[in-house]
Amino acid sequence: MARKAEVRLFGKMAGVLTEDENGYTFQYSAEYIKSPEAIPVSRLLPLQPEPFFNRVLFPFFDGLIPEGWLLEIAQENWKLDPRDRMGLLLACCKDCIGAAGIYEIPNEVKS
Repeated sequence: MARKAEVRLFGKMAGVLTEDENGYTFQYSAEYIKSPEAIPVSRLLPLQPEPFFNRVLFPFFDGLIPEGWLLEIAQENWKLDPRDRMGLLLACCKDCIGAAGIYEIPNEVKS
């Protein structure tokens, strides 16, 4: 099942990051791209309507995940697998230092 996250810059929804069995996709929201204040989340992810795809987590997002002793604390407290980069991103990166924030989008439950 795919996992999704809302990517915010300076508190504004910039796009959606998705992880599925094929890898990772990031797509800016159409509203964000149209905004005069829109800036890219990374120079490697320039503003464009087409989605970006990568087999591994994009370097910008991977760089938001804590390292060292802080990562160890997160892994121990939340029982996180250090290889689950999306899980770490979702658990640790809501209130990052800097402009970005990553917020999990819950999977829709079908009845």
